[in-house]
Amino acid sequence: MKVTLVCKSVSHGNTQRVAEAMGQVLGARIVAPADIDPAELADCDLVGFGSGIFYQSFHPELRRFVASLPTRHQGKAFVFCTSGFAEPPFRRYVTALTESLERKGFDVVDAFDCRGLDTMLPFSLVGGVSKGHPDTTDLAAARAFAENLQARTTTTR
Repeated sequence: MKVTLVCKSVSHGNTQRVAEAMGQVLGARIVAPADIDPAELADCDLVGFGSGIFYQSFHPELRRFVASLPTRHQGKAFVFCTSGFAEPPFRRYVTALTESLERKGFDVVDAFDCRGLDTMLPFSLVGGVSKGHPDTTDLAAARAFAENLQARTTTTR
């Protein structure tokens, strides 16, 4: 199975660590949005799209990359993110990215999120929130998610 993870990780590398944990299980190539031609995704069996959450949204570079994708993609995808807080019910950013991918033709099969150190203002004034995350438990959950995803997507191909 050919898997690519398109990951934009800045600030503290939280999302990169999650992508690496998943990538080990999936045998995935991990690339930044700026480092891959969208046409390369056509050869993938599964594509993960992830970033940290900034002001209750995925990173703008990842969102621009998704917007640039052709509208006739036929593969499976999943979404992943790290954030200082849980997704609020009034701002469903995972749903928004999922819907964008579905409009491009992806079959979005799942999503994963975990806490990550957040030092954006005003949280930087107190040293951040979700300190120590992602931790070993979060990374184990990311690996378990990837194992489950791999089992489900290889049997439904």
